[in-house]
Amino acid sequence: MKATPEHNERVAKMTFASVYPHYINKVEKKGRTKEELLQVIEWLTGFDENKLQELIDNKATFETFFKEAKLNPNANQIKGVICGYRIEDLENPLTQKVRYLDKLVDELAKGRKMEKILRS
Repeated sequence: MKATPEHNERVAKMTFASVYPHYINKVEKKGRTKEELLQVIEWLTGFDENKLQELIDNKATFETFFKEAKLNPNANQIKGVICGYRIEDLENPLTQKVRYLDKLVDELAKGRKMEKILRS
């Protein structure tokens, strides 16, 4: 599936704060912890818990969120399909970064070992 310009725009304008509670619910429902989720997010973005809370409080869009992030150099190793999109084929860099995050949350929820999720 190819991401449309409208889809990319919608992703850019979505706030991290609106999605984060869904990430927490997803991983906790599958027996993982919020701390593990924070570890995964920090690995990808470089954001610690305080910075994450600041972004949530400021209702940062994904555009702002990833503009401030220091993306992990191994993030390009995140491959596969998420939400019907093959991550490595996404042309819009921001949409690709959001899907990286979605994929990591998905892997965590599916019980994948942390070393594999963090590409170490």
